[in-house]
Amino acid sequence: MEGGFHGSSDGSAFKQCFSLAWKNPYVLRLAFSAGIGGLLFGYDTGVISGALLYIRDDFKAVDESTVLQETIVSMAIGGAIIGAAMGGWMNDRYGRRTVILIADLLFFIGAVVMAASPAPSLLIVGRVLVGLGVGMASMTSPLYISEASPSRIRGALVSTNGFLITGGQFLSYLINLAFTKAPGPWRWMLGVAGIPALLQFILMFLLPESPRWLYRKGRSEEAERILRKIYSENEVEAEIRDLKESVEAEIKEKESCERVSLMKILRTKTVRRGLYAGVGLQIFQQFVGINTVMYYSPSIVQLAGFASNETALLLSLVTAGLNALGSIVSIYFIDRTGRKKLLVFSLFGVIVSLGVLSAVFHETTSHSPLVSSGASPLKAYTCPDYTFASNAASWDCMKCLKASSPDCGFCASEANKLFPGECLVANETVKHLCHNGNSLWYTRGCPSRFGWLALIGLALYIIFFSPGMGTVPWIVNSEIYPLRYRGVCGGIAATANWVSNLIVAQSFLSLTQAIGPSWTFLIFGLISVVALMFVLICVPETKGLPIEEIEQMLENRALHFKVAVIASATVYLAGGVESGLVGGLGVNRLRGWTGPPLRRHWDSVLRSS
Repeated sequence: MEGGFHGSSDGSAFKQCFSLAWKNPYVLRLAFSAGIGGLLFGYDTGVISGALLYIRDDFKAVDESTVLQETIVSMAIGGAIIGAAMGGWMNDRYGRRTVILIADLLFFIGAVVMAASPAPSLLIVGRVLVGLGVGMASMTSPLYISEASPSRIRGALVSTNGFLITGGQFLSYLINLAFTKAPGPWRWMLGVAGIPALLQFILMFLLPESPRWLYRKGRSEEAERILRKIYSENEVEAEIRDLKESVEAEIKEKESCERVSLMKILRTKTVRRGLYAGVGLQIFQQFVGINTVMYYSPSIVQLAGFASNETALLLSLVTAGLNALGSIVSIYFIDRTGRKKLLVFSLFGVIVSLGVLSAVFHETTSHSPLVSSGASPLKAYTCPDYTFASNAASWDCMKCLKASSPDCGFCASEANKLFPGECLVANETVKHLCHNGNSLWYTRGCPSRFGWLALIGLALYIIFFSPGMGTVPWIVNSEIYPLRYRGVCGGIAATANWVSNLIVAQSFLSLTQAIGPSWTFLIFGLISVVALMFVLICVPETKGLPIEEIEQMLENRALHFKVAVIASATVYLAGGVESGLVGGLGVNRLRGWTGPPLRRHWDSVLRSS
């Protein structure tokens, strides 16, 4: 998702983190309290996937309009774009702690408004309020943790914010599942978010402001008092001195430097090329379809042929769990394999997974059960479009679900859902009559023997996406820009991510309705191929490099298409070949280039290309 880490750390940093937390629980209290913002971020972006199933059941207008469904989902993203834009200015003006408190108020008010919504319009208002809080929390929580953490474990503590984002998404699926039998389930699902928001408000109200922000505002005594609680006696004086020098240098640079403008960024070759890579990664992170899975996974599961809301939520829990697990895997591999290799591996897997999903949904839609023409106790409720159709004998489940005057559903035998079923008018009365006859009721997807393959495709997609495309774009954006431009360029890249997220969330259901899920996933697969080419050509390897070397690499970098890179990448991931042809390098034979020799060649290609 959109989430992701804004830094990296290895296993030793986590050992130090736990060791220090045992000796100084105050540090853990600071990180955990601010990290609840990440939990809320994850929860509020994930909970809507399950809640939407029941919102459609309660509001007929929502059930009949995919655009309204997409709006309910995406308005939180629209709010997040505004919240993130406001958050940068508010962080500098009012402080990190104050912004987190404001975000908590927005979370709480938004949760109450959504839970009490009598109509879709007020529900959308609540989603916008929650989105404002998400946007502020997404940038402020990791910033507060970073500035209030000991430097040697800062990466590990900031990474806990990423854990809490994916953990919040996983928790949202558990909460969704827990309230499926409650009256008005979606109200509970959305309203529960108010509890952690209130908890964080209380905890943060009792905690101090970021020491770095206090120093910048001339409140040095307060800052030093906080630092003495964070650092041991033999470390604190050096840390106070370093902080003072850092802030003074930052203020001096700000006074002496001219204002950074977008035109200046675009005229500076190294920054411009870095911005191409950073913004491109953030856009492709969304356009390969991750948040269609995170926002709509229960709906996707229903499209694959699982009729029950409870079953769809239970199976969707797998994707949320794998997403959280992938975040942990990323931390282990990011500094061992490098950023670019992880991206390449991730995108290869994503392309294969989307190919599987496209093929499965093609089979599901083209081999759906036929509509039975025999007598039935529910004959009086037969879909009018089917009754008056000249080609009624050829009707199957998919044709039945596309009927629109009125909407119709498919009633399938529970004994064998692949047998011919009945095409009936879709309303609550008919739904209950179908269930009472020991049958399954379908309105969003058809029974299929391929449903489990769709779940495997979704699982593979998350397994490959999360460790690479899920986290690496954020890390590359934190490393690729010169220090002076990092804030502005990072903001541009983050905004590109949120806007792309909004476009995908607002269009997915409309696409599946217009061209079908098979073609929709095929489009995401083709975009993933373009993303892979982009990574191979435009993204440098930044692992372990100081900013000066990254700038030099971008300065000398030739951004043009290299067939050799793509061919070498394929060979590299295959583990070596006996022979081959690599165009552009003039190498006609690779016989014997297996294992480490080929990998060393690929490393050099990645670094130079």
